[in-house]
Amino acid sequence: MTLETLNAGLDTIWVVLTAAMILLMEGGFALLEAGFVRTKNNVNIIMKVFADITIGTLCYFAVGFGLMYGMDVFGIIGASGFLLKGDLSHIDLTISMDAFWLFQGAFVIAVISIVSGAVAERINFRAYLIFVVMMTAFIYPIAGHWVWGGGWLSRLGMQDFAGSAVIHALGGFSALAAAIVIGPRSGKFTSRGTSSISLPSNLPLASVGAFLLWFGWFGFNAGSTLQATDVRIGHIAIVTMLSAASGGAVTLLYTLFRYGRSDAPSVINGSLAGLVGITAGCAFVSNLAALLIGAVSGMLMLAATNWLEVRKIDDPVGAFPVHAASGMWGTIAVGLFSTENGLFAGGGWHLLAVQILGLVVLCIWGFSVTWLVFKVINVWLPIRSTEEEEELGLDISYHGIMATHTSPEFIKVEDYYKQDEVYNTMVKSSER
Repeated sequence: MTLETLNAGLDTIWVVLTAAMILLMEGGFALLEAGFVRTKNNVNIIMKVFADITIGTLCYFAVGFGLMYGMDVFGIIGASGFLLKGDLSHIDLTISMDAFWLFQGAFVIAVISIVSGAVAERINFRAYLIFVVMMTAFIYPIAGHWVWGGGWLSRLGMQDFAGSAVIHALGGFSALAAAIVIGPRSGKFTSRGTSSISLPSNLPLASVGAFLLWFGWFGFNAGSTLQATDVRIGHIAIVTMLSAASGGAVTLLYTLFRYGRSDAPSVINGSLAGLVGITAGCAFVSNLAALLIGAVSGMLMLAATNWLEVRKIDDPVGAFPVHAASGMWGTIAVGLFSTENGLFAGGGWHLLAVQILGLVVLCIWGFSVTWLVFKVINVWLPIRSTEEEEELGLDISYHGIMATHTSPEFIKVEDYYKQDEVYNTMVKSSER
């Protein structure tokens, strides 16, 4: 066994393990979102996450990966690698293409899961399945090609190490468009313009989901090195931890002194906001910069949450505040704090300008295409559940089951037709 072969083997193990950590984040999304929404919609949230990981994986394998990492065409799209076939020799890897695909496939599932929370409790499940196809096969892969696949933004020098812009800002603005098009939940905003409070169904469940996401984020960020021997792994891990802790701490203290109590949902989302904010610059910024990035991310999340309420936009789990607001800041922070060529490191304005340009383009792309896709879907299939379905709950309406029940016995199936007098009369008449 040569040193090169051993190194490739270690890199493959590293990438596969971190990809598995990212896939476990889907469990985090499921628990977090189920804990934040009402009990009658818990199963629907879980089924949307299963749709993300099943249908999304297949669509990315068939189409998305080729558009994202295939041979570049005018810096816009890739044109090979569909079904993992064709010429992919331009991708320089120390690992197999299969391992690389697995890692990237885990990323695409995270993008669509951002949108699922923003439209919780009122989207038509069939319409959501169509959007999963569009997001994982086209919307995200094309944008990803611009930054990570050798497209035009990467040529300008945009830096987004693990996806504050490509995944979180794009996904967050896609979630915003979806929430606006589909409208708020029935009863969320009163006729007087005030907002009704929707209590989370299970905060312990949501907190476990947040901790799973926090755990998976180490794979998200550190795994993006794609090399087990990369000397940056330790630094990436510590800045990820510091930023998440800073985002959670600042929201904990702010709500404690502002309202006289620490608001649990805000602290949960504040920690996640810190994770989102550091994702772009985890390989480029210092420990102290990570603390600042996390703190600002937490405060921006709170500000964006209030902005949504003022604008009467219903986002049940805070997808836009956590992912879009923090993702935007994290992308810009690279241009400010990058130790290589950031503005405050003496690198001038170029990187900051490129970061802002790329961010604007990705946000507009995510918002506008999602808006268009939902409008087109609505022509063919209603994107909104009916009032009756929403009132009953999407669990029963779309899946025929509740998340929890108190019956200690098996459900007995009875033939009610045999108890019907009309039915008995008809049977007797037919026998004669």
